[in-house]
Amino acid sequence: MKPYQQIPINECGEPLWPIPPEQFFLELPPPYAKLGADYGGKSPFYLRQGVLSALHLAQVHLQQLHPYWRFKIFDAYRPVAVQQFMVDYTFASLLQTHQLDRANLTPAQAQALWEQVFQLWAPPSRDRQTPPPHSTGSAIDLTLCDANGNSLDLGSAIDEFQGAAPDYYANNPDLKSQTYHHRRQVLNQSLQSAGFRRHPGEWWHFSLGDQLWAWQRNQETGSTQFNARYGGI
Repeated sequence: MKPYQQIPINECGEPLWPIPPEQFFLELPPPYAKLGADYGGKSPFYLRQGVLSALHLAQVHLQQLHPYWRFKIFDAYRPVAVQQFMVDYTFASLLQTHQLDRANLTPAQAQALWEQVFQLWAPPSRDRQTPPPHSTGSAIDLTLCDANGNSLDLGSAIDEFQGAAPDYYANNPDLKSQTYHHRRQVLNQSLQSAGFRRHPGEWWHFSLGDQLWAWQRNQETGSTQFNARYGGI
């Protein structure tokens, strides 16, 4: 269990709303659907009503800093079945990368691989008290793009192990690395201005109102006053 999964959930009952493609660029076709994930007829481009309102405010802040930049949405709402698919897909990819046979893994090898998988992916829990963040409709993976929808380079791809840490380029003095770091800071500043909090280990993942968000707010304030208001949906 991750530390944030101990945060109580006081479900507020807000519905999922579609992310309007005329206001935000969407990564199409949906990246995990391209890999074979079955959304069961649902779309990944949905957020809770209050989270979507905050995303609009964050983009207003972004365009005050860079008038021609916008958000590009990679993934938002994610059914638990899709979370399970991506956990299994990532494990299989690591097996292939390391040229390992699953049937012949030692316990130590299996543990090391699963630890790497869960650096990026929350456990696909169906327990209503421990939902994956994306399955609450209050977490979003996104990046920056120009006015034509062309993604800006932030130093690594979304879901890439190498370079995922938000401050990965902070202490590298070369111009390209500092450009990546600046863009990551702009992304974070814009979203945080609207109440979001960034995943500690992923520059692209932000949430508002889920267990991870509440845990981070409690860490910031040294309190236990924040609970989650969005559970699994």
